[in-house]
Amino acid sequence: MLVVKCGGAAGVDRESVATDVAALVVDGQRLALVHGGSDEASRLGERLGLAQRFLTSEGGVRSRYTDAETIDVLTMAMAGHINPGLVSRLQGLGVAALGLSGLDGCLIRARRKAALRAVIDGRVRIVRDDRSGVVTDVNSELLTLLLDAGYLPVISGPALDPTEGPVNVDADGVAALVAVSLRAETLVILTNTPGLLRDPADPRSLVREVGPGGMEECKSLAQGRMKPKLAAAIKALEGGVGRVILGDGRQDSPIRRALAGEGTLFLPAAIEKGGVA
Repeated sequence: MLVVKCGGAAGVDRESVATDVAALVVDGQRLALVHGGSDEASRLGERLGLAQRFLTSEGGVRSRYTDAETIDVLTMAMAGHINPGLVSRLQGLGVAALGLSGLDGCLIRARRKAALRAVIDGRVRIVRDDRSGVVTDVNSELLTLLLDAGYLPVISGPALDPTEGPVNVDADGVAALVAVSLRAETLVILTNTPGLLRDPADPRSLVREVGPGGMEECKSLAQGRMKPKLAAAIKALEGGVGRVILGDGRQDSPIRRALAGEGTLFLPAAIEKGGVA
């Protein structure tokens, strides 16, 4: 079982991802595809005249401020534009793709965060009206039913808080929990970098494999959006996924390149004590 996460940042080539997914499925690979939509959501918000705001945590992680209007924009961007586009392309390539948001069949459950701590104007403030959440569980029975029937699930946000309604969740975290719930052997996270870099400005500084305990050193290397990806890798490995690969989604055959050794490979031993290999 293979779970692929197609990043939503600028530069990720969804056409190449879809072509690669189709080739793998035709070869008999059992696969689920999860995608983000951050860049598309920002562009749509601008076209609709809704200014996009972002919050920065004390740890330096930047996230989208999500009020009720922004949830609508995210849903339109991901479930209304990106997801149908990927499904249509995959169908054209002969794959029985089926698009799902986290709301469909209560696929992705989440818990809305009651409050966020964010650095605003140089001070730490508490934000209570944000509609972001933490993924709590995945309807694996629904995914297994679809996979067994020969369908390729194409999964997007938002997720469902049973009490609060739709909430914005990190797509990397969704992919990790999907991989755990399906007992995947491999999770491939495609982004707009070659992988984890020791120097973000130097593609040659790629960390190729993370050995015993190396995740702690990786945390010190990660900046910005790389931090949630490491968190997702940890969640997947702790949940029993055999390996996590952080690969470059800007190139041809990005998934098969990642599986062939390109990108950064995280093995279960990476969450033990030790250093980067």
